Amino acid sequence: MSRRNFILLVIVLAIVVIAIFGFLVFNSGPTTPGGESTGTNFFSQFNPFASSKTKTPPTTIPPVEIPNNEPGTTPETTAKLIKVSTMPVAGFAVFSQERIKEIPATNPTPTLPLSGDGATTTPVVISKTPPKATKPLTEFAPILRYVDRASGNIYETFADKIFEQKFSITVIPQIYEAVFGNKGQSVVMRYLKSDGRTIETFAATLPKELLGVDRVSNNEIKGAFLPENIKDMSLSPDTSSIFYLFNNVGNMVGTTMNLATSKKVQIFISPFTEWLSQWPNPGTINLTTKPASGIPGYVYSLNTSTKSLTNILSGINGLTTLASPNGKLILYSNDNLSLNIYHTDTKVSTPIGVRTLSEKCVWGSLSNTVYCAVPKSVDAGTYPDSWYQGEASFSDQIWKIDVANGNTSMLIDPATVSGGEEIDGTKLALDDASNYLFFVNKKDSNLWELNLK
Repeated sequence: MSRRNFILLVIVLAIVVIAIFGFLVFNSGPTTPGGESTGTNFFSQFNPFASSKTKTPPTTIPPVEIPNNEPGTTPETTAKLIKVSTMPVAGFAVFSQERIKEIPATNPTPTLPLSGDGATTTPVVISKTPPKATKPLTEFAPILRYVDRASGNIYETFADKIFEQKFSITVIPQIYEAVFGNKGQSVVMRYLKSDGRTIETFAATLPKELLGVDRVSNNEIKGAFLPENIKDMSLSPDTSSIFYLFNNVGNMVGTTMNLATSKKVQIFISPFTEWLSQWPNPGTINLTTKPASGIPGYVYSLNTSTKSLTNILSGINGLTTLASPNGKLILYSNDNLSLNIYHTDTKVSTPIGVRTLSEKCVWGSLSNTVYCAVPKSVDAGTYPDSWYQGEASFSDQIWKIDVANGNTSMLIDPATVSGGEEIDGTKLALDDASNYLFFVNKKDSNLWELNLK
């Protein structure tokens, strides 16, 4: 064989060997667990060049249950009608207080620098100057303060987040009535002395709460006593002063007192001793004779500057009254519990069409709306005497009355709501924005809140 043919033969054999090697490597079948072959390539089982590594068997991933994204039936966290206090209260007030606004926490997504062709990396510069403190966002919210009838301790909670917390630890047992003034910064408490006959009245200024500081629950209340046997007391519209009546040498004396300065001014004296007062607007205090069934009642207007007394309405049996904030309207009821509105300018009375006592109502701040606790039924009795004496008790619904057009609408029946109780509502009050209606249940003196939003 010539040298040339020998070289050609070697080249052809080398090409054949390379071809067979490539075929065996790239067409070897997979090996199943346990060494069983799943392929049909016979040569691959004996290929001396095949990989000796054992292939990992496939992992079976258990099925994952995907949650249903449709709306569920999770109960709401806030109810329409809520019992606020856990104890009987002697009185309460609602006012606005500034608080730090809660902002939901966010998790910012970190941004990584890009690298590669055409990308530039910006060096991170660490500043040695500490960041400036930012002022926290704040908001004003309605807050309630109320007095425990048994101990005289003061409690408080925000209206939109009911969380009862003790404010004071000074014990004054068996408080009959409590009035808060100065936007909740003052309190006047009335109670009987140990002899069971003498009425004591204690006025105090409350410690201020600081924004951003945890609330303190062990405040001590310090103040001074007012004259003994104060018969009646009312709060000015701006809550800075009180007007109180007390007996002095056979006459009923009326005095105003500034709660911040304790300055007193006598503005009224009368030989008639049975009066109930209300201070609807800065220049006027209304005085109504104490009501009794079958006895004509009278209401007078006392000018706080001139001290003059003017008759407004008279001759109504069992008269109870509630003046509007603008002083132009008098909501009143008689011994039949018929509710009416008296217009002081036109001297005309307009029936409302519901039966309740005027003191079971509250005026809206614009004098165009009235909210009332209205009995579902009224048993036979001598009213309002039977109700005052506790011989009669009501199961009330909460109604809204539009003074302009006379429309009335029932907002809620507390006895029929989930977990509801029968309410005999009294001491009704609204917050500044009229978003919440508050009242005390005369049956047990607990404080309630109705969300009007």
